[in-house]
Amino acid sequence: MKKIILSILTVLLSTIFTNAQNTEKEVKFGGRIMYDMATWGAEEFEYTGSEFRRVRLYSSGKMYGTVKYKLQLDFSGGKISFKDVWIELNKLPIQGNLRVGHFKEPLRLEALTSSKYITFMERGLPIAMSPERNTGAMYHTTIGKKISLQTGIFRQSDDFGNDKIADNNINITSRATYLAINDGNKLLHLGVANSKRKSNNKSYNFSSRAENHLGNKLISVNKEKVNHVNIFSAEMSYVNGPICLQMEALQTTINSIPEIERSSIINHEIISYYGQVSYFLTGESRSYKNSLSGFGRLNPKNNYGENGWGAFELAARFSAINTQKNGSLEDITLGVNWHLNPNTRVMFNYVKGEMVNELGEITLENALMMRVQLDF
Repeated sequence: MKKIILSILTVLLSTIFTNAQNTEKEVKFGGRIMYDMATWGAEEFEYTGSEFRRVRLYSSGKMYGTVKYKLQLDFSGGKISFKDVWIELNKLPIQGNLRVGHFKEPLRLEALTSSKYITFMERGLPIAMSPERNTGAMYHTTIGKKISLQTGIFRQSDDFGNDKIADNNINITSRATYLAINDGNKLLHLGVANSKRKSNNKSYNFSSRAENHLGNKLISVNKEKVNHVNIFSAEMSYVNGPICLQMEALQTTINSIPEIERSSIINHEIISYYGQVSYFLTGESRSYKNSLSGFGRLNPKNNYGENGWGAFELAARFSAINTQKNGSLEDITLGVNWHLNPNTRVMFNYVKGEMVNELGEITLENALMMRVQLDF
């Protein structure tokens, strides 16, 4: 508890001090609270639980017009961990920007979009394929108003962005997006990305729930003697007024070290994807920030309590992971979002998940979930 209080005071005092020193420094301070409740089970809802899914504070800003930074700490689960902690140098050649620190790898649109603005309580199943954040350096730029490029070199880090026993095993992740349409409430975003990854212990593993963070882990893969892993992804999002269509697909190829010298290399492919649709009953439209940040804040036409009830959104998603050899996991998620105002949201999700293991045995899980969310 003392560490948490000290961290909060440090962020607050540093923000106040910086603001007071120089008008050349632009500094913001904010945070988010997400409180979740859920009930779930195979046939009946025999389990219940609640948690603070995210409790974060951040400070971000710009120094002398050329240097940006962000410091974001998470306190959920009673522990402190780094989220976005980076420094960025702007106005480099070719309108480029160099970011160094602990931040999201540029791999997928939904992963890059802040949890404050995603459509469902949890991201789709492909999020399990790789960590969202790592420590490294990334160069990113925008060509004209349509093409955006990002490429970075990353190391696998702990909760505080450290990789103290570093060797030559690194992740190289690159992404290119094209904003084909960006006209008022109409938008078409297209993108592809690739990540070549090597781990220190020559392994690759992941596990996943059925998009219920309080639920049970239903599928897992643990591969040893791995030479490298390659992840290729494609993404698309289309917005036309109150309706939004979005989909992403990933091909994860695990390149294993041969058991016997001169034997052929063994490749194991995992396919993961999702497709979703959302619709605002009250006529609003999802707002797009940029390629690197994805979608942003929604502003209801009438806030709750100001002669209005806020904005109401309906959503549905199908999501899947097919490991080929270790079974598959699929789920359907239905959602209702109530945006009381630009900073407050109440979310309701129903998730129906089905896991089929390598023997053909089926495990089901149904979940009813609710989130109360506030950011500032």
